[in-house]
Amino acid sequence: MHKISPKHPRYNSLVLREKMAEAYQEGILADTALIAHGRGEAFDYILGEKTSPAALEAIRTGISAMLLADNPVISVNGNTAVLTAEYIVELSHLIPAPIEINLFYRTPERVKKMEKLLKNAGATEVLGKEGDDHVPIPGLEGPRSRAHPEGAHRADVVLVPLEDGDRAQALVSSGKKVITIDLNPLSRTAQTSSITIVDNVVRAIPLMVQEVKKLKRYPQKQLKEIVDEFDNTKNIAKSLNSISNYFKQDE
Repeated sequence: MHKISPKHPRYNSLVLREKMAEAYQEGILADTALIAHGRGEAFDYILGEKTSPAALEAIRTGISAMLLADNPVISVNGNTAVLTAEYIVELSHLIPAPIEINLFYRTPERVKKMEKLLKNAGATEVLGKEGDDHVPIPGLEGPRSRAHPEGAHRADVVLVPLEDGDRAQALVSSGKKVITIDLNPLSRTAQTSSITIVDNVVRAIPLMVQEVKKLKRYPQKQLKEIVDEFDNTKNIAKSLNSISNYFKQDE
């Protein structure tokens, strides 16, 4: 990793870039993962690189939905694991919810490296490993249609940070409540999902860990009220307003 001065105005962003580049060199990430990260970073700029009130509301709702679920699952891709593995594992223990590997460009080598990354972060059980049983998600084809029988296949609520639009849509169409984290409020993933957190995963996942510690003490009736009162379309509109207000602040 290159030496980056903490005094650099883009220090945090550059550290994340280095982390992604290192994971690519180690074979954990596909090359297109770096493109996806850069695209997300561009959207983070126009969000002011901070978590908005709308994102906090969606985080609160998402955690409430997971606590109410019979079979919640956390489905993670390479970028999410590389950037937030320790927090993902902590969240999975607190809910509790199993972690399932979900790779767009799936190879046996990458799956094994993902499993090692998650277990090094403290995961005791990882689904979607090489050799695990799997069933297809209706409406999808190829490796991306894979769902573990005890994971995304039977889940009623799925947290899928940085998911692809067609997979998010297929999961929703199969009757699941889908919680996603997406910096682009206009993406198909954001528009399709049940609960969209418009934020950077490096902020959102740690905030979800904080929130679950609070909400675990709430009665189910109160958690249900939080979920029932949430309107994803209106919440996304609030995120768009946050972007608009960010551009107007210097006028």
